[in-house]
Amino acid sequence: MTGSFKVACVQTNSGCEIQPNIEAVSGLVRQARAKGADLITLPECVTMVERRRRRLLEKALTEAEHPGLPAFRQLARETGAWLLVGSMTIKLSADQVANRSYLLDGEGGIVARYDKIHMFDVDLAGGESYRESAYVRPGARAQLAATPWGLIGMTVCYDLRFAHLYRALAQAGASFLAVPAAFTAVTGRAHWHVLLRARAIETGCFVFAPAQCGEHEDGRTTYGHSLIVSPWGEVLADGGEEVTIVTAEIDPAKAEEARRMIPALGHDRGFSDPGPVAVEGRTAEGE
Repeated sequence: MTGSFKVACVQTNSGCEIQPNIEAVSGLVRQARAKGADLITLPECVTMVERRRRRLLEKALTEAEHPGLPAFRQLARETGAWLLVGSMTIKLSADQVANRSYLLDGEGGIVARYDKIHMFDVDLAGGESYRESAYVRPGARAQLAATPWGLIGMTVCYDLRFAHLYRALAQAGASFLAVPAAFTAVTGRAHWHVLLRARAIETGCFVFAPAQCGEHEDGRTTYGHSLIVSPWGEVLADGGEEVTIVTAEIDPAKAEEARRMIPALGHDRGFSDPGPVAVEGRTAEGE
């Protein structure tokens, strides 16, 4: 493990077509590298934001066919930066895709892949509804990956609401947590900052959360506010609501420092199932 490094979160407003998105984000990656970023992180669905299921399935490509992966590998080689490709839509069959994240090293090598585990199946106020499980195959494996600065835990968007995943990653050695996202504007305003700060505080990890922003071609609106959060829960950078790049200097020793002060990761205790609750002489199961 080396010393401090600079991380960048690239905030995008991706459209419905793959190639224009690759071209747009490539320019932002080069700008992030020019700012001195050693690790550059990209949002969820960086090569295609398309909420219409039929069109998404028509446009989705297999990993072997997808132009995004070779383009980003070449970009990593060109810049020499490590690159977290937040996620791309990867075709698995005629009616199913993976929401897959990639970590690339500075030579363009694929260090790790991660398929989003938790599916965004929600009905929001105002009629906004999502059923990710209708076309995305959920992943089944948590993913840690080694970087020159320490271990990073790879997650995607809705995973953020499942604290046990982040605790498991931290207890397995992660110093950094990646949360690339395309959070809705509604849920982002209510929950984004507090959830990301909570995950950092609970685990004693740095959190890198590059996000989609603004109104997209498919009609969805995403929250933006890409965040870099310290292990103490401090917001080191906030991307606001427009396409942008935010950076922060990261000292990995700060993760260990936070864990020494509050060593909660080592304080787990077993406990019994809560079981049925007695209510006025009855149990929750009946008389």
